Amino acid sequence: MLTSPKTYSVLGLPIHLSDNYTDWLLQCLEKGQGVHVVTLNAEMAMLAEKDPLVAQIINEADLVIPDGAGVVIYLKMRGQQQQRCPGIELAQSLIEALGTNGKSNVIGFYGGKPGVTEAAATQWRAKLPDAQIITAHGYLSPEEQETWKDNIKAQQPSLILVGLGVPRQEVWIRENRKLCPRAIWVGVGGSFDIWSGTKSRAPGWLRNNNLEWLYRLYQEPWRWRRMLVLPQFFVKSLFSAH
Repeated sequence: MLTSPKTYSVLGLPIHLSDNYTDWLLQCLEKGQGVHVVTLNAEMAMLAEKDPLVAQIINEADLVIPDGAGVVIYLKMRGQQQQRCPGIELAQSLIEALGTNGKSNVIGFYGGKPGVTEAAATQWRAKLPDAQIITAHGYLSPEEQETWKDNIKAQQPSLILVGLGVPRQEVWIRENRKLCPRAIWVGVGGSFDIWSGTKSRAPGWLRNNNLEWLYRLYQEPWRWRRMLVLPQFFVKSLFSAH
């Protein structure tokens, strides 16, 4: 079994430090070592303080990556020079690797609104003709969800991306990863919206200046209440011993 990258504590939660998460995950896949990847940002860290289940899932995850700018700044304040790794970029690198390795790895997309997830898969198939992608949207009936579970259990995807939003996607992965114990499971939030063209990602200059959250607020102004946790996280960053 591969050893996980070294960890550092962010408000009592583990974060794994690495220059190349993709390589480590692909090595796990080669060895048949299943992995649950959590993409940690300030919002999730603050949620974990209030929700013991979220905290437990993060602590039990096989890989926790610094998805948010707040997490990277927290680490930098403590002398840890870790690059941000947005979950969407990690997922893209894995899709590209599996879609071009000639091994016919199946990839599962689950979540998003009806039509969006399949549209995202269509875009990827156009870029990577050899990619084998199966999809299901996130509004399945209980019966449809059981059929989807049977499908992934039968096909055993190597990579399963779940876009149900935090923390629903993390809970769903925790409850169902036994169906494909050797797969890489990643919660990808709204990535299907971006890949399908339904929404756009922040321009590079905003991402490079740790302001992607501001662009998301511009696109989804209803998120303003959720964004209130960002200054709370910053204050805790100043005074936390970890």
